[in-house]
Amino acid sequence: MNSQSMPRFAKMLADGMAERGHSVQQWKPMPIFYRIPAHSFIKKWLGYIDQFLVFPFQVRLRLKKSLHNTLFVFTDHALGPWVPLVARYPHVIHCHDFLAQQSALDKIPENKISRSGKLYQSYIFKGYSKARNFISVSQKTQQDLHDLLQTKPRTSEIIYNGMSRLFSKTPPTEARREMSSKFGIDLSGGYLLHVGGNQWYKNRKSLIILYNAWRKTTNDCLPLLLIGEMPDMPLLQLINESPFVSEIHVLTGVEDNWIQKAYSGGTVFLFPSIAEGFGWPIAEAMICGCPVITTNEQPMIEVGGDAAFYIPRYPKNKSGIYDWALAGANLIEKIVQFSEYERNRVVEKGIQNCERFDRASALNRMEEVYKRVLNVQ
Repeated sequence: MNSQSMPRFAKMLADGMAERGHSVQQWKPMPIFYRIPAHSFIKKWLGYIDQFLVFPFQVRLRLKKSLHNTLFVFTDHALGPWVPLVARYPHVIHCHDFLAQQSALDKIPENKISRSGKLYQSYIFKGYSKARNFISVSQKTQQDLHDLLQTKPRTSEIIYNGMSRLFSKTPPTEARREMSSKFGIDLSGGYLLHVGGNQWYKNRKSLIILYNAWRKTTNDCLPLLLIGEMPDMPLLQLINESPFVSEIHVLTGVEDNWIQKAYSGGTVFLFPSIAEGFGWPIAEAMICGCPVITTNEQPMIEVGGDAAFYIPRYPKNKSGIYDWALAGANLIEKIVQFSEYERNRVVEKGIQNCERFDRASALNRMEEVYKRVLNVQ
C-alpha cells in the first residue's frame, strides 16, 4: 500500500500504452479496511484483507464482463498471488528482481528471511509460476527467473524500463549553486553522492566506510550526500562515529527535480550495492553527467557497461573490509583528481551508454510483446 516505485512504473506503462492508442484500466487493491485507524501491526492485517479477500472478489466480478482483445499486465512478479485469477487470459508479468525469492531459498546470506516470510514468498512463487509470459528488466533478472521456474516460459524477453524524461544534464556549477542554496550546505566544490533507501542490498553502511577511508588518504574535503530514506539506527551510529560526521549530510524527502540537480552537481556517484534488480540510479547519474563507481557484479555491470568504474563486491568477511575500502578510496581519489578533459570524456561516455535506456523505445518494444502475446493466446 505504501509502495512508490511500482505505482510509478504502472503509470509509465499505462500512459505509454494510452499514448499508443490502447484502452487502459488499472486494477489494484484499494484501501478499504486499511483506512480504519489502528496500530501498525493491526493495520498491516487490515491491508491483507483488502488485498487477499476484497480485491479477488472484485476481480471475479469484473471477469464476468466481456474481455475481448484484453491483455492483463502485472507490474511485478510479487503480484503472483493474483496471477491465477487471470492465468487463462492473455497475460504478461514484468520482473524487476528476485532478491526476496532467492533470500527465501537461503541463497543470499546477507538477508535472512523468517519462516512466515518464506511461506509468503512460496505463495508468490506458486502464483507467478502459473504464468507463461514474462518481461525481465535485465539479463540477471531473466536468468534468475529461469532458474526459479526451472523451465523456460513461452515468452521471456529482456526490455530495459526506459529513463524518465526528467533526467538530463545540468551544468555542474549551476547545479551545485542551486543545491547549496536549497539545502543550506556549501557544495560549490563538489561532493560525493549516493541515492537510495535502507534496503539491505543497497549496502549504505559501506558508504561511510568508503568515505572514512578516502578522507584519511586525501587532502580533499568534499562532503558526502546521502539522499533517500532516513538512515536506520546502525547506519546512524556509523555516521555519528565517523571523524568526518560534520561533512556527512542526509537529505530525505527530496523531490525528483532536486535529485536530478544532485546527480548533475556530483563529483562522483557511489553505488556499492550488493545486489540489484537493475540499478537505475547508475543510469540516472550518468545521464546527468556524474561519474559512477559501482559494484563489479551483475546487473550493475550491465547498466554501467564500460562507462562506469568498478569495485569488488563488499566482503562477506570482516577481515577483507579494510583492503576493500582502501581500493575504493583510491578509485574515488582518481576520479576526484581528473583533469577537465578526463572528466569530460567520462561524462560523454556515460551519456552515450545511457542511450540504450530510451523510454519511447522501451515502450515500443513492450507494446510489440503485448501484441504478440494477444495474437498467440
